[in-house]
Amino acid sequence: MIHTTHSYSTMKRCLILSFLVLATASTVTAQTSDLEPSLTQVLIIVGPSTHPPGSHEVAAGGRLMAHCLERADNLKSFKATVVQGWPEDDALLDSAASIVFMGDTFPPQRLQNTDAILAKLSQMMQRGCGIVCVHYATGLLGQDVAADGEHPLLHWLGGYFANKTCPHHQGIAKIFPSATITPAAPLHPISRGWSEFTIHDEPYIDNYFGKENNQLAPNVTALATSMLPPEDPSQQVVAWCVQRDKPDGSGGRGFGIVMPHFFKNWNEENLRRFILNGIVWTSNREVPQEGVQSDLPNLKKFAPAAVEVSQR
Repeated sequence: MIHTTHSYSTMKRCLILSFLVLATASTVTAQTSDLEPSLTQVLIIVGPSTHPPGSHEVAAGGRLMAHCLERADNLKSFKATVVQGWPEDDALLDSAASIVFMGDTFPPQRLQNTDAILAKLSQMMQRGCGIVCVHYATGLLGQDVAADGEHPLLHWLGGYFANKTCPHHQGIAKIFPSATITPAAPLHPISRGWSEFTIHDEPYIDNYFGKENNQLAPNVTALATSMLPPEDPSQQVVAWCVQRDKPDGSGGRGFGIVMPHFFKNWNEENLRRFILNGIVWTSNREVPQEGVQSDLPNLKKFAPAAVEVSQR
């Protein structure tokens, strides 16, 4: 009888202990699910630019994007590093969730050791790193591409701006006093929180998307269009993204947008949110439902070359 009581007591203690272990495990799991996401590294590469002050302003634009990503009201755990030229520290490249380019044409083509840079970028794209090109960084010269227009950027980004020197296709670069930018894929995450806007800028038109009659590939999405040029308007794709396929081991996401030309146009909240959303999406992070919310300080803070920077 004593033996039976002892067994019963032991079993009871074991059941209580098991319950406490399970309860503790549930609490830990709940707490873990509420933790912030791990730090997302974004690398912003500033390439060469010879445009006059107030236009392009690639270094100031890079600093502005980094500021907005790190201080956005509804983003957590973003770290943006701005580098002039190609970084010597491989750790920056290997840890980047997305790489953003600013410059007069695609910077790797204007920097020394282009072949080595493209090879490293290929490795990054294969591991799923995102890529973003802003304004002229979407551009390639005739000397950069094969006779048929082939270039890795076409596949990494989904399309590019073909400079007038290209043998296969010539895009158009022209400043328009008034260009209305219209969402083309309202349900896409990059389209969250911004609406149609009109700016005085240089959105490139007749961009290049491939050999199939210049049609967007099945994995490329037009994100914004504009009816340009005014004298003979047609629906022009001025921003797009790609979800890269993986049959050959590559993957990841790309985002190209052919604005802004003028630094002051970073004041346009819809454009700014559009670009920040694209960086977040290519980083494989969830874009907030309302889009990235950023409070823009005085543009002069980012040290543009222009003496006067309009806030209007």
